[in-house]
Amino acid sequence: MEYISCQQLSDFFKGAADIFTEKKQELCEMDAKMGDGDLGLTMCKGFGELPLLIAENQEPDDIGKTLRKAGMKMASLVPSTMGTLMASGLMEGGKAVAEKAAMGPQELSDFLTGFASGIQKRGKCQPGDRTILDAMQPAAEKAMQACAEGGTLADIIKAAVQGASEGVEATKQMVPKFGKAAVFAAKAQGVPDQGAVAGQYLLEGLARYLA
Repeated sequence: MEYISCQQLSDFFKGAADIFTEKKQELCEMDAKMGDGDLGLTMCKGFGELPLLIAENQEPDDIGKTLRKAGMKMASLVPSTMGTLMASGLMEGGKAVAEKAAMGPQELSDFLTGFASGIQKRGKCQPGDRTILDAMQPAAEKAMQACAEGGTLADIIKAAVQGASEGVEATKQMVPKFGKAAVFAAKAQGVPDQGAVAGQYLLEGLARYLA
């Protein structure tokens, strides 16, 4: 596959919807040890509805506007902390591909970079703070590197998944600074951040469409 058209966006995100349905219980159990225990529910609900939100807010020949509108709808659908971060990622990623009719390797890399930037801006977090950013930032960097090397869409998302996986592993040695996770900081040692794991699953879900 050489590109993803605006009309194919819903199918592209369907893989994310599917994987969060599969991983809902796992993510909830991880989150219960460090947070509110609703991470799996949030990701499942938000990304479960996203393909429909994209279809309902389709802007022909403008992937960026379509993603921004869908992200706004998603924000109201899952108004939790993680839901807001995901929606912010979608909207900022949409800005990065504004007025684009299709998503090729460069656009996908730009979207992932924008997604990470949206999380960082909205969450006021930095790499190393033990958040989902610690998966999405290295994912975006790996994607950009693969793009610079002439990679295909499949190469880009594969590199992103690898970057996220490395980021998740690194969170095992990080100390949480935000929310309830900070209260249970002593329990975090050696355990991956649940938000970062969710970020990796998001990318693995997107990779299904390009496999």
